[in-house]
Amino acid sequence: MEEVVIIALASWLAGIASFIGGVVAMFIGTAETEGRQEIIHGTVAFGGGILVAAVAFALVPEGLSSLSPVVLGITFCAGGLTFCVLDIIISRSGGSKAQFMAMLLDFVPEAMALGALFGDSHRTGMLLALFIGAQNLPEGFNAYRESILAGAKGKVALVTLLAVSLLGPLSACCGYLFLRDQQTLTASIMSAASGGILYLVFQDIAPQAKMRCHWTPPLGAVLGFMVGMIGKQVLG
Repeated sequence: MEEVVIIALASWLAGIASFIGGVVAMFIGTAETEGRQEIIHGTVAFGGGILVAAVAFALVPEGLSSLSPVVLGITFCAGGLTFCVLDIIISRSGGSKAQFMAMLLDFVPEAMALGALFGDSHRTGMLLALFIGAQNLPEGFNAYRESILAGAKGKVALVTLLAVSLLGPLSACCGYLFLRDQQTLTASIMSAASGGILYLVFQDIAPQAKMRCHWTPPLGAVLGFMVGMIGKQVLG
């Protein structure tokens, strides 16, 4: 029972980073100056770089090691196709939730993996929680701004991010209780999430990082990928 409490607390702290990112975005406010716009575009790129790193170093490797090529290809493409359809539906309704969907696709399966791994290695579980928190901070920042630009009120956007943080303990505990011995199912979920994230990054997130006559914001993607790469190296 004590181990479940530790897992729930670690995953919630990792998830609350998205709420903190939203609070930072709220204080920064709208992009009124050119310098502020450059920071915001760089943060979008940073979040995109971290998402690509999550696909490359956290989600896909599990599928590569546990799934056959056919199952890996089917689940990966199914994730991309599913979120392509969702993106079309949301766009036709006049909304934009790419950052928010990508954050969920990243956070939920990684929290499940955290729970599944924690039983075997507390150290690996805690390091993964720190890695997830580092990812969630810029993702929460970008998701908040996206919600505001789509017409949501600031308080509603923050409450939504706070609610998302509660998915961490739920997902991690499910991973701990049900997925420790279900490696194929866990890998399939992570593979599908990878396909969805990759679609959203190239369709919606990466284009937002570009800023005309400014060349530094895309460097945020390099920094984001570096964070993911070092996180993978530390986690082994």
